[in-house]
Amino acid sequence: MVTHTGNCKRVILAALFYKLFFISSLLAADQPQWAQRFSRNMISSEVGLADDFDPATGKNIKWIASLGSETWATPVIASGRVFIGTNNSPPRDPRHRGDRGILLCLDEKDGSLLWQLVVPKLGPDPYLDWPRGGIVSPTTVEQDRVYVVTNRGEALCLDLNGQTNGNDGPFLDEARHMTPDDAEPLEVTNIDADIIWLFDIPKQAGTYPHDAAHCSILLDGDFLYLNTSNGVDNTHRKIRNPDGPSLIVLHKKTGRLLARDYEGIGHRIFHSTWSSPALGVVNGRKLIFFGGPDGVVYAFDALDSCPPPDQVKKLNLVWKFDCDPTAPKKNIHKYLKNRTESPSNIMSMPVFYKNRIYVTVGGDIWWGKRKAWLKCIDATKTGDITTSGLIFSYDLSKHCSSTPAIYQDMVFISDCGGLIHCLNAETGRMHWTHQADSDMWSSTLAADGKIYVGTRRRDFWILAAQKQKKVIRSLKLDSPLAATPVAANGVLYITTMRKLYAVQQNKVIE
Repeated sequence: MVTHTGNCKRVILAALFYKLFFISSLLAADQPQWAQRFSRNMISSEVGLADDFDPATGKNIKWIASLGSETWATPVIASGRVFIGTNNSPPRDPRHRGDRGILLCLDEKDGSLLWQLVVPKLGPDPYLDWPRGGIVSPTTVEQDRVYVVTNRGEALCLDLNGQTNGNDGPFLDEARHMTPDDAEPLEVTNIDADIIWLFDIPKQAGTYPHDAAHCSILLDGDFLYLNTSNGVDNTHRKIRNPDGPSLIVLHKKTGRLLARDYEGIGHRIFHSTWSSPALGVVNGRKLIFFGGPDGVVYAFDALDSCPPPDQVKKLNLVWKFDCDPTAPKKNIHKYLKNRTESPSNIMSMPVFYKNRIYVTVGGDIWWGKRKAWLKCIDATKTGDITTSGLIFSYDLSKHCSSTPAIYQDMVFISDCGGLIHCLNAETGRMHWTHQADSDMWSSTLAADGKIYVGTRRRDFWILAAQKQKKVIRSLKLDSPLAATPVAANGVLYITTMRKLYAVQQNKVIE
């Protein structure tokens, strides 16, 4: 009896320890991929995050890292490192002068540089690789591997440790890769990236990039799901490779092309393919959700095995939903610069939540109509569900490139009309809106009972994540914000065009 009691106590204590360990791991964890894993929901389980900080005095500032002159990428935090894309102005390595795409690997403790990936520009046509845009894609990290899409449209697998543990293959030509074609290759040093494999999306998948290659790679098992940034040419009226895929799947260990869509999406591209895929399980069926550049959300069956080495598998379409069915469908490029009538596109990521897809869609920011919406779609249906799959549609104030944050059955969205929206996730009924006085290209982050978001006029807003509007704090930062705030290991990361702020409660920068 005593032994039995002792065993029970040990079991209970072990269960409590496991529960506490599990909870603590949720409350303080890395952020190895942009947004919540798989679902792409812009939320974090971190708690104790600061609701006030001051870069001038150092209040609640752990560290500040200088970036380039333009930074569009959202940071990713994993294994004691912070990864963020930017440009080369100013150079961190004097050997690399001029416009380059840069991926920085920083020390999570103090923001110091550990290594960097340097990528020359794609070519003289600015619409292939926009000047000073840098690397705009967030990384995806798993153990000692870092996956990213460069400004040249290359999907790379990198060694988490850079060159400090040697140059691992099969890719061994980093010296040539980091140097422009018209210059002699530079010597590889310990602050350079170590490329494991490289897949050139334009050349190997048959696409034509436009403006900037933007992709947050979705990792599921051995499979990497990527949008291709296939788009129009410099005239904005011609799609050079309309038969190229919009969504592809690579093997994470080799970079081999395994599968692609064959939905003819390329023929309907109004500008470019920028939305990254999400994943969800619906009635036991694993689905990949993709926001097309044609304003259509597609659901495909996820891969469950690799095709033979000499085959590229066709992704199986489960359903599709046209977010703007009355928009022009033919001769679409004659609607360029038409701010009242045009096709729609999807720049944000679809979010999977309770068997629904939440996605923002509307006229192109630069070339299309100003209308935009949040669409809520029933993910359990099959076929063309444009009519049957709509649960609700909510009007936004203007163009929108933001991914929703769904927190405690509330949806938070920011848009280019300067509005932050809070609405009921079940019904789409609006709880409140807040005028932030500037357009927002970044998404809201919902974490620790708060909403964090930045604007293109340097304002950073903190609001309560609740049904009644409450502004907690707003402050001006050094430069415009386009990246989404991120929380990891008790720290809030805020990215402006020129700086990365690591904000932590009760910290004072030295």
